[in-house]
Amino acid sequence: MKRVVTGVLVTAVAALGTAAPARAAAHALAAQNDPVKALKSQFAPGKGVKFTDLTTMIEDGKGEPYLKRSGSFQFGRAGIVASDISSDRAVPLEDPTANPNGVFGPARTIRVGAISYARGGSYSDKMPSGKSWYKDKSGMTGDVSGWFSQLVNVAEPQTLATLLKGAKKSGRGYSGTTTFGRLAKVSPWFRATLPLRSSDKTVVTFKLTLGRHDLPQRLTTSFSAGGIFDTPYWESRTISVETRYTGWGSRVSIKAPPASKVTTKLEDHDGI
Repeated sequence: MKRVVTGVLVTAVAALGTAAPARAAAHALAAQNDPVKALKSQFAPGKGVKFTDLTTMIEDGKGEPYLKRSGSFQFGRAGIVASDISSDRAVPLEDPTANPNGVFGPARTIRVGAISYARGGSYSDKMPSGKSWYKDKSGMTGDVSGWFSQLVNVAEPQTLATLLKGAKKSGRGYSGTTTFGRLAKVSPWFRATLPLRSSDKTVVTFKLTLGRHDLPQRLTTSFSAGGIFDTPYWESRTISVETRYTGWGSRVSIKAPPASKVTTKLEDHDGI
């Protein structure tokens, strides 16, 4: 009888010892079967993800490389707490003097919380002496180049959930449409990137591919440029952006620039 009781106790202790790992494995499996849960599982202080963007401008069925970006998101416990994005023209100008104000030239934007710091690009010729960063309390995510880059941020759980709802699934890919208006409701990133736009009815077509652990790997979006600018010139053009994500869970540390290099006032050298 003692041997029977002892055997039961040993079995019970063994079960207790394996219960926690089993539950953890079950939670991990559940997250892998749900892209939104998988994304939320990445949120931890000091962790993040890297990405690259390539924007193509399409007119009359012909596409030309327009802008390229590289950057990273830093996460906290609830989501994105900072971003660091560098941008440039996809194809260098043959004559740099044709773009004297530096619009779409090399630029960098650091965003910490809801405050952004920009250098280069459209700010390149407006900095006071000794300053190199412009502090923007409106918190735009990427200067003017952000308007023509990836407006859809699938590192935001609500944005990802909005895309997946009603999307067509094929293997590890999803495809569908959304609108500027829907994105504006759920995405802080979209609102900060494109605070002004001509139409919230603008349709955004997307294709999303998931990689390991059901985390975003590749996102392609396209929309009419007329959704940003209500002019005949832009209405005839389509903006297409491909974003690739790498290094989920890698260490990311993004900090504001040194205060001594930051200004809140820009100089007007052109009398505009």
